[in-house]
Amino acid sequence: MTTTDVDPEAARLRALVLPDRVHGSVYTDAEIYARELERIWYSTWVYVGHASEVPEPNDYVRKTIGPQQVVMTRDKTGAIHVLHNRCSHRGNLVCDADRGNAGSFRCPYHGWTFANTGDLLGFPFNQGYGGSAARAQLPGLGAAPRVESYRGFVFASLAADGPTLIEHLGAAAERLDRLCRLSPEGEVELTAGWVKHEVTANWKMLVENETDGYHPQFVHSSIFSISGSGIGALYSDKSTAVTRALGGGHTENDLSPEFRRLGVPMGWAGTPESKIPDYVAAMRASYGSDTADEIMINGSPHVMIFPNLFVAEIQLFQIQPLAVDRTVQHVTAIQFKGAPDLNRRLVTQCVGSVGPAGMLLADDAEMYERNQRGVAQRQPEWLDLTRGLHRERLDDDGHTIGTATDETSMRAMWRHYLELMETERSGARPSEEP
Repeated sequence: MTTTDVDPEAARLRALVLPDRVHGSVYTDAEIYARELERIWYSTWVYVGHASEVPEPNDYVRKTIGPQQVVMTRDKTGAIHVLHNRCSHRGNLVCDADRGNAGSFRCPYHGWTFANTGDLLGFPFNQGYGGSAARAQLPGLGAAPRVESYRGFVFASLAADGPTLIEHLGAAAERLDRLCRLSPEGEVELTAGWVKHEVTANWKMLVENETDGYHPQFVHSSIFSISGSGIGALYSDKSTAVTRALGGGHTENDLSPEFRRLGVPMGWAGTPESKIPDYVAAMRASYGSDTADEIMINGSPHVMIFPNLFVAEIQLFQIQPLAVDRTVQHVTAIQFKGAPDLNRRLVTQCVGSVGPAGMLLADDAEMYERNQRGVAQRQPEWLDLTRGLHRERLDDDGHTIGTATDETSMRAMWRHYLELMETERSGARPSEEP
């Protein structure tokens, strides 16, 4: 990793991103967005997909890294690859299906064929290149130079060097551990299918919102009242929950203090033990009664892993920027391996909250688009980030925390953002695709 000398653009960004406020132009400036693609999306670790989406040899699934299309494949040996969806001959897309099983991809334009490892297998009329031996000199599919996974979560970096994945995750890794412990078999699966929500808003508005504990009681009051949910009360000045900066731009709303105060197994999911007896029995058989009850009381994390992976207790969001003012959220219900009775309920709950007619995500989408229209207005120029600044403190692990409604997470995200935007890393620099 090399740090460049301060350039004029970096100096301009430092004037726009301050410790207690950000300028509205950071959400609307196309030049800033282009720099974000280079310095963040194409240089750091980005969540791509989950190993459970390609369970068998030769399975593949189309995914994204920012606006870039990629194909996540599992080859015949079981290794996972992240390949650019672009023929190395004339740039055509080589994969149209969202998912499938194939050992190779054939470009529809000129018939070049590539293995699911990215290697070039062949090309028609090879005498035009001097014979089949030319294959050794011709390029295969582009591939992410670094691909690693943690607990089945697959990340890729388009930079050839930089921190390891575990260094990137830092304290956020333990939150994925906490999620996986809710499975009797210690694994999650993303097998429930995906819903895509596109909003006319900058991607950073979504990242900020994911661990903003100030908005739920207002934005989501209708669904809380209709469903009789007690979630809204978790986000108040009376709550024992905290907002935490985990480092590296990762943040969380830690609701577990409230869940422990209530002391009800599965209270975090709003699901009585009597409704999921097989799951509860499997958990206690796997972990022992005391440990299982502790796990089921603490519940699932509510964590935003920068820049694009958000775990919201029962569902997972993957954030994809398409343009400075266009973002897609890919959403699925989390499924816990070995827990079919719980999984059925989680799918139903997710349909009601983040499905096509779900209320929760619709509420947030409305706020994102209103925000984007608002920051395009001339006055006032700045967005305030001071809530709770005076009462931040360190927890036992040295992480900065605030109350459930404080903007601790936003300030932490912007600090990391600014650091990345001032740092250049060596590696692939793909151009933006529509």
